[in-house]
Amino acid sequence: MKGKPMLSKVINEQMKAAMRSGDKQRLETLRSIRALILEFEKSGAGRAMNTDDEQKILLSAAKKRKDAIEQYRAAHREDLAAKEEAELAIIQEFLPQQLSDSEVEAAVKVIIERVGAHTPQDLGKVMGAAMKELRGRADGSLVQAVAKRLLGA
Repeated sequence: MKGKPMLSKVINEQMKAAMRSGDKQRLETLRSIRALILEFEKSGAGRAMNTDDEQKILLSAAKKRKDAIEQYRAAHREDLAAKEEAELAIIQEFLPQQLSDSEVEAAVKVIIERVGAHTPQDLGKVMGAAMKELRGRADGSLVQAVAKRLLGA
């Protein structure tokens, strides 16, 4: 997802399409992403948004939806969980394709080998390298679970 940032333009175009089609759920979700972009731009970061910033915004929005889904399920509110899942699916359209469990495991094995990790005490070293390499393509909790298992933690 390197290159010229385009998220704002894409979101605006898709918002127009959602308005025309009457897709309220999609429009609401796109507006929330747009609000995050505007918040970043107005935060005075002193620089233009780049693709890494776009990805961080989307990952943060996706994580919030995942957390909300868990909470709503725990409270037996399937209606609200379903709404959050629909929003999550829309957000994920803008993120890179997620790696499968087996792809994450293979990547973590390579990283463990590369950083020379052997024991559970090396987890921090592995996680630092893994999250840098897999950011946006794998859920952090999955990466951590795989790393712990492979290191015998």
